[in-house]
Amino acid sequence: MGIQFKEVTFRYKGFKTEYQALDQVNLEIASKGEIIGICGHTGSGKSTLVQHMNGLLQADLGTVTVFDITLPSKKKVKLNSLRRRVGLVFQFPEYQLFEETILKDVMFGPKNLKMKEEDIEKIAKESLNAVGIDASLYDQSPFRISGGQMRRVAIAGVLAMQPDILVLDEPTRGLDPVGQKELMAMLYQIHVETQMTMLIISHDMDLLGQYATRMIVMKEGKKLFDGSKDLLFTHPDFSDMNLDYPTSIKVMKYLNKEISLPFKMLYSMEDVLTYLEANAHE
Repeated sequence: MGIQFKEVTFRYKGFKTEYQALDQVNLEIASKGEIIGICGHTGSGKSTLVQHMNGLLQADLGTVTVFDITLPSKKKVKLNSLRRRVGLVFQFPEYQLFEETILKDVMFGPKNLKMKEEDIEKIAKESLNAVGIDASLYDQSPFRISGGQMRRVAIAGVLAMQPDILVLDEPTRGLDPVGQKELMAMLYQIHVETQMTMLIISHDMDLLGQYATRMIVMKEGKKLFDGSKDLLFTHPDFSDMNLDYPTSIKVMKYLNKEISLPFKMLYSMEDVLTYLEANAHE
């Protein structure tokens, strides 16, 4: 088991008020092999949930166990080791780039983790290669490349810390459609090659429908649903979850209604077109 939540409750506390962001959440996440989509309307607790996974936030009630570390703990815990194992990529991570060259920026994390000096540059270059950044760009400023490349460099900086689990908060936000497609294909390839568990927070149901193997729905701080895509999109209470169907499922529902095409759960428009071609002569 990679991450386990047990009855986790968390409240944001203001000067005179407090807001309950998580309410008795129980959750288990495998250390390998999963792509988990986390969805829910704004304020449902998605970002708060993942910030408990590497110790940025700690539960008021209940516990979060990340590999061999349980929080909150009465003993002093070195959070750097936890944050190395669970890499968190925030929204617009490129805003955190600051070094004078791309290579130096990606090397920054491993240096802070006290990795061996001879390994740092090698790991950084492997991470940049994994996200498709060519060696010819290593000595360029991270601020003189495209927005999509900046996003890749920022993700490479997290990968260079060699996490076991990668958490991505709205990874495609702000990118154009081509950039979104390229980024998700790259992340999926990393998952296939390493079997690294990835958790993806997104409002984009097309993205989650295509890539997630498991879906978690948050609502008002509670875990409302945890299961497969097929179960989610056929759930009798789906309309109460404040979610939308992926475009591919909307199209399949429409074709079923209008031309009686047998309905099938499909998660990309490419699959819909292939299905239509296969059924065109029947």
